[in-house]
Amino acid sequence: MLWAGRSAIEIATAVRNGDVKAATVVEEHLHVISERDSMVEAFRLVREQAVDEAEALQKRRDLAELPLAGVPVAVKDNLEVAGESTRGGSAVTADTPAPEDHVTVARLRAAGAIVIGLTNLPELGLVAFGDSAYGIVRNPWNTSRTAGGSSAGSAAAVAAGMVPIALGNDGMGSLRIPAACCGVLAIKPGTGLVPAPTDDWDRLTENGPLATTTADLSLALSVLAADPALAEAWRGGRRVEPPPRMLRSVWADDDEVWEPQPPPGGPEPFDLRVAYAPQPLPHGLSMDKEFRSAVRGAAETLRVAGHTVVEHGRRLPAWLGPATIATWLVRAGLSADGLDRQRLEPRTRGLARVGRVLGALKLDGVRGRQRWSGYGADQWFGDADVLITPALAAVPPKAERWGERGFLRNALTNIRYAPATGAWNMCGWPAITVPLATHSTALPIGVQLIAPPGGEPHLLGLAAQLQAAHPPLRPPGFSF
Repeated sequence: MLWAGRSAIEIATAVRNGDVKAATVVEEHLHVISERDSMVEAFRLVREQAVDEAEALQKRRDLAELPLAGVPVAVKDNLEVAGESTRGGSAVTADTPAPEDHVTVARLRAAGAIVIGLTNLPELGLVAFGDSAYGIVRNPWNTSRTAGGSSAGSAAAVAAGMVPIALGNDGMGSLRIPAACCGVLAIKPGTGLVPAPTDDWDRLTENGPLATTTADLSLALSVLAADPALAEAWRGGRRVEPPPRMLRSVWADDDEVWEPQPPPGGPEPFDLRVAYAPQPLPHGLSMDKEFRSAVRGAAETLRVAGHTVVEHGRRLPAWLGPATIATWLVRAGLSADGLDRQRLEPRTRGLARVGRVLGALKLDGVRGRQRWSGYGADQWFGDADVLITPALAAVPPKAERWGERGFLRNALTNIRYAPATGAWNMCGWPAITVPLATHSTALPIGVQLIAPPGGEPHLLGLAAQLQAAHPPLRPPGFSF
């Protein structure tokens, strides 16, 4: 294989320069999918016609100008792809082919990307697991563990080297959670930067890319946002002058030694005020010690890179958690409306039933969301440009048929292992997950970086510096 496993930028450059045909690239990736997807079950549908589409791409007069020329991409199966049904992880949804692409898919295609398949997700994208009627998405790092969710198949496909970039969406962490589980990058843009899904959960959900390199992630985001400047954002965020403040110890109460190296070229130097919160969760929610250590390690890496680093010692407000959970459950109830309730999975029925009760009682999280997005998030965040937190609170649960289980077990497991992302959907701020280290369980550890609105360039620039010091790894058995 010459092109499978290469970055999107490498592939697109080679196709534009005539060093390889787009069809050859697609054929190689289809072969890799045929070899690997039986172990991971990332795809609901693999599009063999992608080869014909790649051959047609080769005839485009603007081929030499296409930023994603010939790059195979995977699309989460809740976004419309023309000619294919959009099942949303459910056997209850209609199998009618979509008449046209969702605008994000159309933008990828216009940029030269080839849609190679539709990826699996839990029914209606409601949970942080990857199981559905179409299979159980498994973590390429350990196939006994879940790939997270709900953009489970997209994250697993990128991690397993089946595509260089994928498209997913994030309503309460549905990009960042599976990216952290699978050891890849994902960014949830801030509200309005990228066209949202058809069902955007009342502006909670944003479409965004997953990739293994920050350069690829930046390029994909630039295409989705129709903003070419974002393609170079990974080289460095906007230069700012941080306010003077005494640097606090990054070692706090942790004795573990972390020795990052200065980035060897690549990202350009820039300076930001970076805060880090190893345990931002309200009291009562625990955080894995190794995840806390990774946050401190990321902070020290960025201090070495020249940023002002301070500790953010406060925990998220106690009232935000119930508001976030209520918002999630009420949206689950609304997502299930209009579908045959008796044919939905037990998990979906349970989530929707509780959500409808909460909605009827006006316990829908709206006031909490308004409070957090109005002034609470900004006040709690402080004067930093970017905040680093853990992406997960515990290692991914087992890859099992969670959809056959009820509300309580699914809800508790979700809340225990993935409670750190939803707050930033509640206020619409951008956030990114960056793989940083390996856990003692041999699973990857991801950290989450959050910025106020408009801070996507800062997130991409810092992610590139973290990757320069901590190069990405492929899961065992999925290297090229």
